[in-house]
Amino acid sequence: MAQGSGSAGGATRALGLGTLLCLLLLLAHTADAATYTVGDSGGWTFNMASWTRGKRFRAGDVLGTASLTSLLEDNHMCICMYIYEMCVLRAVFRYSRSVHNVVPVSAAGYNGCSAPRGSRTYNSGNDRITLARGRNYFICSIAGHCQSGMKIAVVAA
Repeated sequence: MAQGSGSAGGATRALGLGTLLCLLLLLAHTADAATYTVGDSGGWTFNMASWTRGKRFRAGDVLGTASLTSLLEDNHMCICMYIYEMCVLRAVFRYSRSVHNVVPVSAAGYNGCSAPRGSRTYNSGNDRITLARGRNYFICSIAGHCQSGMKIAVVAA
């Protein structure tokens, strides 16, 4: 007599249903958000000032290229809440990590091309950063890059 086989099958079904629920929640959320490629085909680079013109951003929009497939490939260990928090709501900046970085800054940091000491600096070349409601400012803090236009200001409704 095999004992426990019913509970193993039930656990497998519960895991499958939980995974399906997570994917449905992910798809429902991504249907509300627009996806923009930062810098279009050129990526995160110089002369970014005009990139935001004509685009309407909302909090939760995704800056960058992020399909469902790439989200799952980039985050093998995502579970339901991590998919929502880490994958969907984050901006994606793609660039050569040996040449550039991304630093979220204030309006003063954006206008003065300066990042305060201790600022969070992203430098993986594939960084995910949350786009919040209101004004969002990003610069490259490598000497001379921001001054050469490697910065964007995004207003998200």
